[in-house]
Amino acid sequence: MSDEIDQILQQIGELPPLPQAAQKALALIRDPKSSMGQVARVLSMDQVMTSLVLRWVNSAYYGLPNPVSTVQQAIMYLGQNTVQSLILAASVANMLYRPLPGYDLARGDLWRHAIGVANGARLILSNIDPKSAEEAYHAGLLCDIGKLALEVLLRNTDTEDPQFQDRHFSELEASLCGYDHAYLGGEMARRWNLPTPLVTAISFHHKPSQAGESIRLASAVHVADAAMMIFGIGIGRDGLRYPCDPVAFEMLGIREAQLEDLFDRMSNVVHAAEELFGMIQA
Repeated sequence: MSDEIDQILQQIGELPPLPQAAQKALALIRDPKSSMGQVARVLSMDQVMTSLVLRWVNSAYYGLPNPVSTVQQAIMYLGQNTVQSLILAASVANMLYRPLPGYDLARGDLWRHAIGVANGARLILSNIDPKSAEEAYHAGLLCDIGKLALEVLLRNTDTEDPQFQDRHFSELEASLCGYDHAYLGGEMARRWNLPTPLVTAISFHHKPSQAGESIRLASAVHVADAAMMIFGIGIGRDGLRYPCDPVAFEMLGIREAQLEDLFDRMSNVVHAAEELFGMIQA
């Protein structure tokens, strides 16, 4: 199956690997034996990451009275979780910010959707399972990376054709290459050497009841994704053609009526994400 996925990705556009400095830093953060000093040294050797971390900690978002001048100081101030999220968000920003005509997503639509889902998933688990909250952020951020590969095939597909009506969009995607965007996204995460629970949550974020031990993580992403879709952020041509999994809402103790409040809290951070992307591009 791995060879088959590789062939598909070669045909429709291999996604780039995570930057080497980002991979090393993320691995150190996940290693309980490492220190934030080691993380700082790795990031300090990468000019882009150094610049981003310093600009973020000195941004208006934090409003520090005195500027921070070293990566070591920035990491100590921001904390492990924020640094981890910042590294991953920066690493995939350019990929997620591009337009996806196959899904009828304009430039920036997928990025805003991903940031909203990431923060929504983190909010959901922060009260239920705080230890998994940051992992939920990462799963939400990456849950739709498979669309980057599949959208090329969708460009010449009439998704309004009668044969595709009354079918889940995941089924349409699978009819094109054998896999839907969730599964392909999970495989890309696996190739980036991300943790297995993260890979599973991405792969099953539209079917969290099938996520096994990662059901809570996948459910958080599923509910946050549903909120963003319902309120029209990054909706694209696939729109609301993914069914809500009632198991996810039951697992988290969330009613659909609560999605509006969740969305309001999620949308606030999308504006900060735009500021972050401006820093990445600068």
